[in-house]
Amino acid sequence: MQSASFLTGRFLLAMPGIGDPRFERAVIAMCSHDDDGALGIGIGAIVEELSFHDMLGQLDIDPGATPDVPVHYGGPCERRRGFVLHSRDWTGADTVDVAGRWAMSGTVDVLRAITGGTGPRRWLPALGYAGWGEGQLEDEMRRTGWLDVTGDDALLFDTPADRRWTAAFEGAGIDPRMLAATGGTA
Repeated sequence: MQSASFLTGRFLLAMPGIGDPRFERAVIAMCSHDDDGALGIGIGAIVEELSFHDMLGQLDIDPGATPDVPVHYGGPCERRRGFVLHSRDWTGADTVDVAGRWAMSGTVDVLRAITGGTGPRRWLPALGYAGWGEGQLEDEMRRTGWLDVTGDDALLFDTPADRRWTAAFEGAGIDPRMLAATGGTA
């Protein structure tokens, strides 16, 4: 049996027909998974009505020359709470190393570092997170709601949000057009 942290640093892909419209075609970067539950940041959809510069303005942070990138829909939990997934070349007081693959920060320190030119080389902002209580995610995976894949930095930082779900399946050798939302009986 795998340890409870086996999903940390992996990507979860919502299977067709997951049954929750908030997770249709979702791609979740898993940042924490242990016996008490799991936490991930959605990277498969963006918040249409909010840009990164808008978010910085709400925090009274001058964007300077920082690009105005999309803000991702991190998940349905605490949708006003911000996170930044980023390369491991920057660390702040609250930074969590995610299985040696990427890092996650959740305070304005990372935003100030990014806008000041001293932050991580690669980064992705998100609002909200996906969270599961003890055993909840494992139960959803047994019911085939999610597929976990390794993925890579290119999926996280280089692939546009609207292509991540398809690209992640294809990277796992699966043609998502061949997946069915329901099963039959024999």
